[in-house]
Amino acid sequence: MKHLDIITKKYDQVLLVLILVLCVVGTVMLYSSSSSLSLNESSGVTDTIFLRSHLKRMIIGMFIMFFFILMDYRKLKTIAPYLMMGSIALLFLTKVIYVLKGISFPARWLNLGFITVQTSDIARFSLIVYLAFYIDKKRLKLKDFYSGFFPPIILMAGILVSIVIQPDFSTAAVIGLIGFAMLFIGGAKMSHMMATGAVATVVMVPVMLMRSYRMKRVIYWLGTVFGVNSGAVDREVMGYQAQQSLISLGNGGFWGLGLGNSMEKNLFLPTPHTDFIYAIIGEELGLLGAIFVITLFLLIFQRGIKIAKETMDPFGVMLAVGISFSIIIYAFINVAVVTGIFPVTGLPMPLISHGGSALVMNLACLGILINISQAKRSVNHRSGWKPQLNG
Repeated sequence: MKHLDIITKKYDQVLLVLILVLCVVGTVMLYSSSSSLSLNESSGVTDTIFLRSHLKRMIIGMFIMFFFILMDYRKLKTIAPYLMMGSIALLFLTKVIYVLKGISFPARWLNLGFITVQTSDIARFSLIVYLAFYIDKKRLKLKDFYSGFFPPIILMAGILVSIVIQPDFSTAAVIGLIGFAMLFIGGAKMSHMMATGAVATVVMVPVMLMRSYRMKRVIYWLGTVFGVNSGAVDREVMGYQAQQSLISLGNGGFWGLGLGNSMEKNLFLPTPHTDFIYAIIGEELGLLGAIFVITLFLLIFQRGIKIAKETMDPFGVMLAVGISFSIIIYAFINVAVVTGIFPVTGLPMPLISHGGSALVMNLACLGILINISQAKRSVNHRSGWKPQLNG
């Protein structure tokens, strides 16, 4: 029988302030980066098309965040398996609907009539909650391959396959990375992790290269990093986004051109308000502004890990770890793509890029993280389980 002693304390006010500051910065930069595109799409009528849609989603996300701040996060245990099953069903339903309608466009969004959602974002949220639930329940068996480690790996494989066939390879890869991080911190054996990682790499590399546009992105990236010759014309076509992104960052220099003064957002840089919004931040706010945004993400990650370390409830620990890793991995990959460290992936920057489902789900996750910080929970277990947060 578990003994639970709850000593209430204030929520993590620093974390909440960091989230709100990042949301404000994101809203300002979203408007700045999308104004030219909005004017173009509305034939000069308005420059706030994307700002208005972003604010609507931000308001919804804030309500959901504060809902999770007030709700005891432990209640998620009871619905974790159903969340997982529901998200898998939504992933396959999305693909089936697109196939039946003969739509060749990537099957990533499900139209529910009153709202359109990107089902992979729901799957990411559900996987974090379910793995936290599973690791809490099976922590004594997690080091055993067949009865502890193998079942969640099979579940993750099913989710990743259903996302890859949308197709959305980069999102599947990142969700898999988040899952691996949670299993490792939860106590899975390194030998199991390495063997599974090797098999996953052998499978995923050919899958990644099956699509011509993904192969072209990788070829261009290899050309820039290792000097692989892919042909002058091909390089110009394949690497247009990456080239314009670096030009945008170069324009900003140390101090930046000033808020609203970006040149690349004037239809030179594709998707300046989504995948490449960080380039506009660097152009308008300079190196100082770019570092400031990265620092906000790092501080949020640090607060999340601090919350995980202070929480003795295994479910809360793993939730905090999963949420923290999810936010920082997406931010890091987005910055790496914009700066040319990684090939173009199409992943948004959390709380900053334009996008409804990602924004709402990230705010929901951060609301849960704040909720975990509200009470110091001391749980006595026979297992003496401790997360691997210190290496």
